[in-house]
Order: sequence, then structure tokens, then C-alpha cells
Amino acid sequence: MTNRFIDKLSGFGSLSQSDVDALAAATSRARKVAARTDLIREGDRPGPVFVMLEGWACRYKILPSGTRQVLAYLMPGDSCDLHVGLLAEMDHGIQTITPSVVATIDRPQMDTILDNHRAVAKAIYLAQLVDEGTMRAWITSMGRRSSIERVAHLMCELYLRARNIGLTSDAQFALPLSQLMLADSLGMTPVHLNRVLKELRLSGTMLLKRGSLIITDPAKLIQVAGFDENYLHRRLRNAA
Repeated sequence: MTNRFIDKLSGFGSLSQSDVDALAAATSRARKVAARTDLIREGDRPGPVFVMLEGWACRYKILPSGTRQVLAYLMPGDSCDLHVGLLAEMDHGIQTITPSVVATIDRPQMDTILDNHRAVAKAIYLAQLVDEGTMRAWITSMGRRSSIERVAHLMCELYLRARNIGLTSDAQFALPLSQLMLADSLGMTPVHLNRVLKELRLSGTMLLKRGSLIITDPAKLIQVAGFDENYLHRRLRNAA
């Protein structure tokens, strides 16, 4: 079975067989997790490093009003909370979106891997830099992009990330995100989001329906979003 975590890290640099074996052993104790299950909650004591082998998850915060802000999406191959063990408690929660397969790597084992396998340590560091770049792009969207630019930018990002890990090879892919969840990640109401999605659909740019994203005009979607993919270190225009 393909280990998407190893595949992802291999994309950031050459890994030796010893590196691969160490990662395979560390993620061998994976478990199936139902959809909408909290892997860890805000306020919990930080635990192991979570690795998504299959399925989607998200980082989120619940505000005092009860509203939710989705902070990031985790796809197969993503890991999280490498250094959060240095904190006293979690400042956000992580929840599965779909049925998932999740591996947990305890802190001592991860520290050993990072100490003894420098290529792995470098690859994980680079992956974290991409995560930080993604966070900056989201902050920019929330602060400065218009509603339609914000939606188009997120669709470009999710499509490109999905294509990079082999979830799609054409202009369509399964997007297991409800409009409510998308609204929570875009800082919009579901009603407002629905209007924007309708505008993008009527303009012939993209279509979101029944859990699938169909990009009907990639060049136009990129133009609407003002999408600059350098923070993901990949190229979307090659697929246009």
C-alpha cells in the first residue's frame, strides 16, 4: 500500500532506503478514524505527531459565540504538530472530515528519526515551510481579497494540493467539504458563499456540486484568484 507521507517527504529531497524504512516503521501503527472525530481538542495536552495516511482533516478553533473558524485542511500525506509538544496545551483542535487512516508517532520516536535521519529532518522542515506559506496565503485572503477572489484562491490551492498527491489528474476531483465548512474557512456566511459559487458557475469558471470540484476554465480561475502558486512550490498552470 502506498504511504503518502513517505511519498510527500520524498518530493522534498532524496530519501535513502534507511530513511524510508524508518518512516514506514513509525507510521505502521495506523488506525481507522471515523469522520468528524476530534484527534485532539483545544486545551488538551499536546500528544504525538499525527500523520494523515488516508482521508481529510482540518484544524479549527471554536469562538466564545460558538462559531467555528477552520484554520487549515490536512490531506493524505500531511503531518501536524511536530513541535507543538513544547507547549503546555493545544491552542486549536484537529478533527477528521472524512473516514481516515491516521498514524501517530510519539515524541521520542520522532526525535530519534530527526536526529538519525537528516534527509527526513530536512524534508519535514521544508514541508513545514510550505504549511507556513499556506497560512500566510490564508491570512492575506481573509484580510485583503474580495469574496470571489477568496473562494477562487482556495479552490486553486485545494486543486493543486490534490493533484500533487495523485488525487486527480484532470480538472475534476472529489472535494469532501460542505459549503458550511468552506464558509467557516473563508470567513463567510453559507448564504454569501452560495452566491459567490453561483457567480463562478454562471461565468463558466468552476462548478462545485455533490462533493466534486470541476474547474471548467483553469486560466480564468487563476486570473480571478490572482493565484501565485509559489508558496506551494508547484505549478498549476501546467495543468491548464
